[in-house]
Amino acid sequence: MSKQIILDGHNDVLMKLEAARRIGQPIDFFKQQAELEIDAVKAQQGGFCGGLFAMYTNNLVLGAEDMQVGKNPTDAYDYKISLDRVSGMMAEARRLVRAGDGYVEICTTADELERAALAHKMGIMLHIEGCEAIDANFNSLEMLYSAGLRSLGPVWSRDNIFAVGVPFDFPLHPDQGAGLSDLGVELINLCNQMNIMVDLSHINEKGFWDVAKYSEKPLMATHSNVYNLCNTARNLTDKQLDAIADTGGIVGLNFATGFLNADGDMDGQASLETMIKHTDYMLAKLGEDGVALGSDFDGAPMPTEVKSTAQLPNLIQAFKNTGYSAELIDKICYKNWLSHMRKSGL
Repeated sequence: MSKQIILDGHNDVLMKLEAARRIGQPIDFFKQQAELEIDAVKAQQGGFCGGLFAMYTNNLVLGAEDMQVGKNPTDAYDYKISLDRVSGMMAEARRLVRAGDGYVEICTTADELERAALAHKMGIMLHIEGCEAIDANFNSLEMLYSAGLRSLGPVWSRDNIFAVGVPFDFPLHPDQGAGLSDLGVELINLCNQMNIMVDLSHINEKGFWDVAKYSEKPLMATHSNVYNLCNTARNLTDKQLDAIADTGGIVGLNFATGFLNADGDMDGQASLETMIKHTDYMLAKLGEDGVALGSDFDGAPMPTEVKSTAQLPNLIQAFKNTGYSAELIDKICYKNWLSHMRKSGL
């Protein structure tokens, strides 16, 4: 039996590949790698066919020692450092295409991503997580778009010239700090014009409502969960979920344990039952067309039973055991992402 096709809203494997190459220890993505939650072997084992691949400037950017023990700054990174990192991650994606012998494709439309997924290839749609690599004149945005960028989150949990990010403290409400800056509003307007999807994960509540005001597209949070079930500012309140639903938008279920568990414990375990609780809640709020997957593989602590893409069938089985229909599982696993991309002009 063919495995369930899965398209995912968020992962950080390009960050890991770029960081490893930068310190002279490149990783072969096409072999099984203990340090990766996504590699070609585990992806094929679990039915993972790609989706949005994040390009995020890690907090630990200076070198091997800093990558292990560095501190997490709250200020935005220098534009040149961030653009260098994003360029490196784009290069990693291109290297995967070249080395993959037709298995990996960079996709800029929903049709391209769907063709790759149906052929059980890996389709990469490039996404920036935190726009420090975009300058105030938006010159780099034009360049990155021409290189394949089709999605961005204005901010990570580290403020920048566009927006304010939410901290990871628990418990904490997402109403922290000011909304979009004038440049942030300009960024959203450009995304409207260029058909670049805008991600609301990591942005604070005032920024969320500003994006909702200025965006002409369905709202999207690529990797967030339910605030009422886990009171972290990274999750979405009922009002936010309702606003996303009102636009026909989408939320990707985040697998990170600290955004699933009621106690917000990042180091604790999270059960499949807890993942189902968040999924059920979002289905009730967003409907069957508004819920997808946004794992955060290679970027956060994962549940015991879904430690990598190879174990995604465990989640699919949990959906089946809960009584989800085959049609609903297809929607959550890949069709809703494709539909959202099309509604967003891609």
